[in-house]
Amino acid sequence: MTYEAEVQFKFDATYTPTYGSGFGSTVVDDFIPEEHYLITAPAADLNCNQYFKLFEKFMLCVGMEPHNIRSGAMSLVFNDYTLEEEQRKVCNEYELTMDEDLRKEYEKFKEADEAWAKLKKGPMGTVLQQGEDESSWEERYWALYKRFNQFAKFTDDQLKEMAEWGNQEYFMGND
Repeated sequence: MTYEAEVQFKFDATYTPTYGSGFGSTVVDDFIPEEHYLITAPAADLNCNQYFKLFEKFMLCVGMEPHNIRSGAMSLVFNDYTLEEEQRKVCNEYELTMDEDLRKEYEKFKEADEAWAKLKKGPMGTVLQQGEDESSWEERYWALYKRFNQFAKFTDDQLKEMAEWGNQEYFMGND
């Protein structure tokens, strides 16, 4: 048994000029007296996206603007008659954020930004940014030596404990 199917979109338009109105002979030249469009496609194996693509081509043929076509397609999903669960499925599929979720997304962004700033600063604030310290190598050496002397008085166990605490505090755990 074979299955054959065909989908057709048909558009017929006629224009009857009125010679009593207008601002000159160019008014009539701007219109085609008749237009006939027939778009056909084999429909036996078309999926939903292909149907929408076909209908988009038809709408372009009859003079719709591309942004209006996209707006119409989105209005099928984001309207008062579609369940919020279904809207959220589409948002997840296309990585969209609904207006109701913007505050939560902003809070996530702030937390990530703060964590990045903490990581960028480094443990105990010792990481220097490029161009941040214009001092000579000797000044940097002696500053590092002074920092070292602050830690030289601790035992290995105490330093290990401080390092673990720093990893927990600044790097959010051991990876």
